[in-house]
Amino acid sequence: MNDPDRRPTGDDHAGLDHRLSATLRRIAARPGRDRIFIRDLLLELDHRAIAALLFIFAVPNTIPVPPGVSGVLGAPLIFLAAQLMFGAPPWLPRIISDRSFARSDFEKVVAKVGPWLEKAERLMRPRLEILARPPAEYVLGAVMLLLAVILFLPIPLGNMLPAIAICILSLGLIERDGIWVIVGAATALASVIIVSGVIAAFAYAAWLAATTLFGL
Repeated sequence: MNDPDRRPTGDDHAGLDHRLSATLRRIAARPGRDRIFIRDLLLELDHRAIAALLFIFAVPNTIPVPPGVSGVLGAPLIFLAAQLMFGAPPWLPRIISDRSFARSDFEKVVAKVGPWLEKAERLMRPRLEILARPPAEYVLGAVMLLLAVILFLPIPLGNMLPAIAICILSLGLIERDGIWVIVGAATALASVIIVSGVIAAFAYAAWLAATTLFGL
């Protein structure tokens, strides 16, 4: 009998396609569970780089998803990005790892993202690897930590661009592709500039409203 809570072993992974796209499809298609717990993803991907986990938790924020999914997956990004910055192994507190979301929602995300991810995996290859290995990897962890904080906060337009930047940077780290790291860094810079502009615009609008209301 299969134990749904049994930790995968090396034999379980033997002969499997370990590309990230294939792993996501396996998780989404696994029968017997209506919900996917954060701890399930940690167990499934413990043999992968922490960048794979960052991608999985960021990618739902790049597309329209049912309410609640991005909220569940937002907090882990902060912890994982900080661990990448310090070169620590992936770990999440139980208050986060015990959270879950519907498997049907995860299936929808994989169905939308999977084809794009497969195309990206065919394009990526190891190049300019110095940009995708320590110590540059730790710097990228700090960049993704900033993006994760922006994504986690309730900032208008503050979800999609930071999430896209995290996804590109994560894929660059997974495949040791420095070109993708450069593209991801440029996207991160653009997202910070745009979000800063949005915050400044809202702050200015609030100041104008206050001056009009109170006659300041």
